[in-house]
Amino acid sequence: MTPFILGAILAHKTKEIDQGGFDLEHNFLEKGGLDLAGASQGDGAGGARSAYFTPDFMVHFLAFMSKQKDFLIFERALPILGRDGTLAKIGVDSPAAGHVFAKTGTYESSNALNKTLMLDGKGLAGYMTTPEGRRLAFAIYANRVSLPLDDPDAPQKIVGTALGEIATAIYMTPSDQPAPFDVIIKNGHILDGSGGPWYAADIGIRGDRIAAIGKLDGVLAKKVIDANDRIVSPGFIDMLGQSETALLIDSRSLSKLAQGITTEITGEGGSVAPQNEKTLASMKPFLDRYHLTIDWKTLDGYFRRLEKDGTPLNLGTYVGAAQVREAVIGDDDRAPTPAELEQMKSLVAQAMKDGAMGISTALIYPPGHYAKTDELIELAKVAAQYGGVYASHMRSEGATEMQALDEAIRIGREAGLPVEIFHLKVSGKTRWGSMPRVIDKIQAARDSGLDIRADQYPYIAGATALASSLPPWVADGGVEKLLERLHDPQVRDRIKRELAADHTDWENLYFDSGGGEGVMISGVTNPDLKKYDGMTVAQVAKAMGKSELDALLDFMLADAAQTGAIYFFASEQDLVYGLKQPWTSIGLDANELSLDGPLYEPHSHPRVFGSMARFLGHYVRDRNLMPLEQAIRKITSMPAQREHLTDRGLLKVGFYADITIFDPATIIDQATYANPAQLSKGPRAADLIRFQPCLNSRTPHQRLTMR
Repeated sequence: MTPFILGAILAHKTKEIDQGGFDLEHNFLEKGGLDLAGASQGDGAGGARSAYFTPDFMVHFLAFMSKQKDFLIFERALPILGRDGTLAKIGVDSPAAGHVFAKTGTYESSNALNKTLMLDGKGLAGYMTTPEGRRLAFAIYANRVSLPLDDPDAPQKIVGTALGEIATAIYMTPSDQPAPFDVIIKNGHILDGSGGPWYAADIGIRGDRIAAIGKLDGVLAKKVIDANDRIVSPGFIDMLGQSETALLIDSRSLSKLAQGITTEITGEGGSVAPQNEKTLASMKPFLDRYHLTIDWKTLDGYFRRLEKDGTPLNLGTYVGAAQVREAVIGDDDRAPTPAELEQMKSLVAQAMKDGAMGISTALIYPPGHYAKTDELIELAKVAAQYGGVYASHMRSEGATEMQALDEAIRIGREAGLPVEIFHLKVSGKTRWGSMPRVIDKIQAARDSGLDIRADQYPYIAGATALASSLPPWVADGGVEKLLERLHDPQVRDRIKRELAADHTDWENLYFDSGGGEGVMISGVTNPDLKKYDGMTVAQVAKAMGKSELDALLDFMLADAAQTGAIYFFASEQDLVYGLKQPWTSIGLDANELSLDGPLYEPHSHPRVFGSMARFLGHYVRDRNLMPLEQAIRKITSMPAQREHLTDRGLLKVGFYADITIFDPATIIDQATYANPAQLSKGPRAADLIRFQPCLNSRTPHQRLTMR
C-alpha cells in the first residue's frame, strides 16, 4: 500500500504506480548513503518472498531515520517492548520494558516432512535508550527455527521472547567507553534558583558537582533521569529544622526528602554543642528513651560523629546562646559573672571555628529566657568576628512583639552581624491583623542598612513542648524543679492565675491559643497517656473530668514534662502577608521523620511532612501568591545566600548537585492536623550523589555535613 500511495501522490503516476513509489524510496535511501545491496522489496506489505533486509542495512537505515526532522513521530509509532503493540506481551517484566521501540516481522512455512512449522525468519529492529543514556539502533534476526505446528502463537511466544531477551541483554550491557557523566537529568524545565523563568535543558553531573547544562543528546552517563518536562530546581533549603539528634537515631529523613529538601539549617537557641554534664542532665529523658549516647563535647566532635554515621541531608547549625549559657551556668535564672561570660564567649568562638553558621536564641524558653540583651550582644560580637548570623526565636511573638523586634535589631546593629527572625508570626487572636506593622518595622531596619530577614512555616499553628506553656519561672533550676513545683498546691494556683491572662514579660502560649481548645497534644512518652495523643487539652480535661488547667498541669506531671503540643495561635491573613515579602524564606521548625521507626509520631505537626509542598502548591499555585520562579528563589538561592553557602542554591556549572524535581501542576501537601503523617505529592529530592563530608568555603571554619 505504501509504494502505491507514494507513487500516486508524490510521483503523480497513473501507470505502474507501485514502481513509481519504489523509485522514490530508492532515491531517498540512496541519497542517505545507504548500501541498497542489503535491501530487497517485492511489494509494499513485506509479504513477498523477495523482501529481505540485512541486519547491517537495518541498523544503518535506523540511524539514517534518527536524523530526520520527523523522527520522533517515526519512533513513537513503533511498538514498545513489554508495553504495547506486537511487543506488548514480550519482556513485560524485563528491565528493558518501556525502553525499546522496535518493529518485528515474521516469515514462516509448513514443514510437511516433519509436520512442524518452519520459521524461515523473524526479526526485531528499532531503538533503545540504555540505563547509561546511550541511544542505540539495533537489528536482531532468528532464522530457520522449527516450531510446533499446532500452536499458532509459537513464533511469538518462543522466538519473539528469545528476541526480546537478546534486546534486553543489549540494553543491560554497559558500554566499553567511559561515561563522561555519572548522572544526566534529561528533558527538564530548569528553574535555576535565580528568580528567572524556566528554560529547557539537560544537566550533566560528575562526582558531586554539576558539570554541564545544555542539550546532552547521545552523551553517556552511568544513570539517566528523565524529568519528563517537570521542573528541575536546586534542592530546597529548610531554614529551621530540628534534625541534629534525630539523624543519629533514624537518618532516613523521608519527611524532608519527600518535600524536595536537601539541606537543613538547625540549632534554635539550644544546639548540639557544646556538651558537658550540665547540658546532658536536661537531655537525660530524651537520651534514655532513644538509647542515644552523646560522645562529643564540641561541634567538631558532633560533625565527626554525623559524618561517620552518615546523613542523607546536608546539615548546618548555629551555636545556641542558651546552650553555652547552660554549659556554664546551668538552668539558673541569673546573670553570668564576668568570668562566666568570658567562658561563654570562648565556647561561642570554638563553635564558630568548628563550623557554626552563627549564634541563635530562643528567648521564650528557659534557660535562654533568662539572658538579658547585653549578654546576648556580647556573645553575638564573637559570632560576628567569624562572619556569623544572629538568628532568633524572639522574646515575644505576641503582646510585646514590637519590643522583641527592637531587641533583635539592636543586637544585630551593636554586634555588627545580620539578623534572621525564626518562624515570623503574630501570636494571639487579640493581635491578629498586625503583621503589616511587624513587616514595616523589619523593612525600616533593612532600609536603614541592617541585613535582617525572616523565615516562616506555612501554617497557622506552631508546635513545641506542652511545658513551654508555663511561666518561665516554673522551670528555674531545670525539669526536676519544674515537676516539684507542679506538686505544690500554692504554686499551682499561681500558675493557673498567670495562665489565665496575657503578659508582657513572657509568652503565654496557652492564652494566645484561646485556652485548652487551641492546644493539641502531640507526642506522649507515658504509655498510659497515649490514648490522649491528638486530642485538645479541652478534650483531655473532659475525658479526665477535670478543669482544663488542672488537666494541663496533671498531664505534664504524668508525662514528666516530655509531652509535645500544637498551639493554634496565628491567623491566615498574617501568615500570607509575611509569606509574600521578598525577604522571607521557609523553615519547617521540625526534625526529620519517617513513616515508621523509633522517631515516628502519628500526631506530629503537618509541617513535618507538608511545608514546602504546601507553600508551592497551596499558596504559590492555587492562591497565586507569587510567580513560581520567585517562590523557588525563596527556598533555594536566597537562603543559601543568607547562610553564605558557597556553590549551593543555584543550578550552575561547578555548583553542588543538590537537585529537586517536581511537577508544578500537582505538587501539594497531604498532611493534615488530623492525619499529619502523609507524604507530600509531587516533589522528590533527586538522590543523585552520595556527597563526601567537606568544609564549606564561606570561611576556613564554617562547615556543612553533607550527604
